Amino acid sequence: MLQKFERYPLTFGPSPIEKLDRLSAHLGGDVSLFAKREDCNSGLAFGGNKLRKLEYIIPDALSQGADTLVTIGGVQSNHTRQVAAVAAKLGMKCRLVQESWVPYSDAVYDRVGNILMSRVMGAEVELVDEGFDIGIRASWEAALEDIKDRGGKPYAIPAGASVHKYGGLGFVGFAEEVRAQEAELGVHFDYVVVCTVTGSTHAGMLVGFAKDGRASRVIGVDASGTPAQTRAQVMSIAQNTAALVELGREITEADLTLLEDYAYPAYGLPSAETNEAIRLSARLEGMMTDPVYEGKSMQGMIDLVRKGYFPKGSNVLYAHLGGVPAINAYSYIYRNG
Repeated sequence: MLQKFERYPLTFGPSPIEKLDRLSAHLGGDVSLFAKREDCNSGLAFGGNKLRKLEYIIPDALSQGADTLVTIGGVQSNHTRQVAAVAAKLGMKCRLVQESWVPYSDAVYDRVGNILMSRVMGAEVELVDEGFDIGIRASWEAALEDIKDRGGKPYAIPAGASVHKYGGLGFVGFAEEVRAQEAELGVHFDYVVVCTVTGSTHAGMLVGFAKDGRASRVIGVDASGTPAQTRAQVMSIAQNTAALVELGREITEADLTLLEDYAYPAYGLPSAETNEAIRLSARLEGMMTDPVYEGKSMQGMIDLVRKGYFPKGSNVLYAHLGGVPAINAYSYIYRNG
């Protein structure tokens, strides 16, 4: 579905899939859990899911002669870190607007993890005291104008690379990659579990798996705490992406599965259950997850297995999106493990 789109390679190739034998057994053994490791997909600043999206966005930036990538996220945004890495790799400038999306006050919150790496990679970081919102932000638009006023040529990348024309393409590719790996592994995945916030990761998967009738089997675990807005954004991106890749059918509400039970207490704040899931996957599989994204989708997947959501014998693929660097900003919570 992606042959007609230009791609700038930023990843090593297909991200690996591993079976989570010990976690599966711990949860009763009736469901086989696997993880697709987007956190191991690239050498660019620890990798992550946004690089898969940026592979289809960067050719447009280069064709426009842009010299500065401009994007936005929270203080511990994984997305901004990955944009900073790509800018460094391409020899471009980078302007990051980092808003106060998480009501968390650890003393080192704005000096470690993702934002530390972005600074080390040379990005210009602007801290803005504004709360969480997945929509288009005035602070980001002001940064774009500032670059123009300085004589630069900015390229606009919205939060999560999501509401960009090409934002959903990378995860259409994810679905195509999974199909190829299923053939190699001799395994068919009945469900895919993914964290959903700004929406294009889930939307791209939805379109990609719609090709073989599995769209509604992509289980989005909301971590935004604003599920109505997230649902609308996923649908919009999915419908636009489906038209772009000429899917051949409409994407409807029946295709979208978004679970709203795990985002509490707020975006970026882990619950006791999130922390339990982080520790469980770490201690059983040596697989680190984070308190903002993967910890909540892991929490959701574990809870769904325990509740019998997945039929006995199901193969479930957990999408590890690569948010682990953010855990450094929550060091007090995990000071004793």
